[in-house]
Amino acid sequence: MGFLKRLGWYLVGLSIGLVFLVFFLKKKSGEEGLDFCYLPNCRVLKDMRSKPLTFGESLPEQYRDTTLILQFLTDGDVDFGKSDTKAEPCKLYYIEKESVYLKIKNCPDKILVEDIRKD
Repeated sequence: MGFLKRLGWYLVGLSIGLVFLVFFLKKKSGEEGLDFCYLPNCRVLKDMRSKPLTFGESLPEQYRDTTLILQFLTDGDVDFGKSDTKAEPCKLYYIEKESVYLKIKNCPDKILVEDIRKD
């Protein structure tokens, strides 16, 4: 098999690979795009965003804003040092965003917002 024939097959395979790569990257950057969550922070927040949101009775009325909570669930950082990830049946997480902590319980069928505190 000559060099030009091998080069041709290589270029065919490379072009097919590039088409797939462009397809996946375009999907990832779109609104309905793919979401690759490999890190623990991203996985926990993605799991919480997929569940219905409920508010605890002790939470003041001014903090019962779903857009505020969704900002925590998209841009926040989970503090795994304070969180109790082994609790049953609901795991307790502290999510921090701009020196404000959100105390939230992640249950199998819902999430329960318990408290919001400035640190």
